[in-house]
Amino acid sequence: MVAEAFSQHDAFFKTRGVVITPADLSLADWPERAARAGLNTIALHPTPRAVRPFVESDGGAAFLQRCGDLGLHVEYELHAMAELLPRDLFAREPGCFRMNGKGIRVADNNVCASSLTAAEVVAENAVKLAGILRPTTGRYFFWGDDGGRWCKCPKCRGLSPSEQALILENRLVEALRKVDPEAQVAHLAYRNTLEPPKRVAPAPGVFLEFAPIQRRQDLPLRDGVAENRRDLELLDANLEVFPAETAQVLEYWLDASRFSEWRRPALRIPWSSEVFAADLDTYGGRGMRHVTTFACYVDAEYVTRHGDPPLDEYGGPLRTWRSRTG
Repeated sequence: MVAEAFSQHDAFFKTRGVVITPADLSLADWPERAARAGLNTIALHPTPRAVRPFVESDGGAAFLQRCGDLGLHVEYELHAMAELLPRDLFAREPGCFRMNGKGIRVADNNVCASSLTAAEVVAENAVKLAGILRPTTGRYFFWGDDGGRWCKCPKCRGLSPSEQALILENRLVEALRKVDPEAQVAHLAYRNTLEPPKRVAPAPGVFLEFAPIQRRQDLPLRDGVAENRRDLELLDANLEVFPAETAQVLEYWLDASRFSEWRRPALRIPWSSEVFAADLDTYGGRGMRHVTTFACYVDAEYVTRHGDPPLDEYGGPLRTWRSRTG
């Protein structure tokens, strides 16, 4: 049955995935569940500090082996900047770190995007990390700090958060392609980086990852409610900068952690097949072929409390979706 599902190479959506944390693997058969649902990718989240010890453990090795045996790709979707530019470097190289609105260098979030030293440190550490957390797809997700503020130094203050992020992503793809020639790097459009970059162009290999965390999940993205209308407008604006065919959707359809406001025990996922179908039309109709969703807190405790998550309802339409216009 699994082999049959993965023989369907003509599926429109090339990536059909979920994003979970190592803790969610208390649900020991996550890979088997994903494969049965017709998914082809599992990504681990949230930071290198959380993911690396698992991947280097015996349990992590077994997980990777099972994913490989089942035909599942493995990726790593990571808020990584605090580890790519270690905070303890601040005492020696304060110029690598962002300047706040008061003109003071601080080591709280992200980096100074105009610092050549910071860019080199970030790139060097990304290459080292890629030697351990190497995605099987060649698609790297080394994001900025979660919703973190960006630099306001004289050189950076005219650059938006998304433009500062893209400067670093362009440097990352250049460095990673020296060790992985097919490497691609995500530009995460999320919270303060949802506005598309205007003054900085993406380098070849940098792809859009659209994560509309502030949207209404009970209504389709194309619904006219204010939050969703804004996100859809920003998606279209980003697709004028980044190619649609490489762009990835990072949604929240199965994210028990978000629905539970990041508090345990997790609430049941309020799944809506109608909303999901409409959203697939929105994304697929724009030519976006990579789709994944957070599924955090879907662990052994979740299944004990609520039963099986709606993985089949997610994976089935992803595998069979066809454009209604062509």
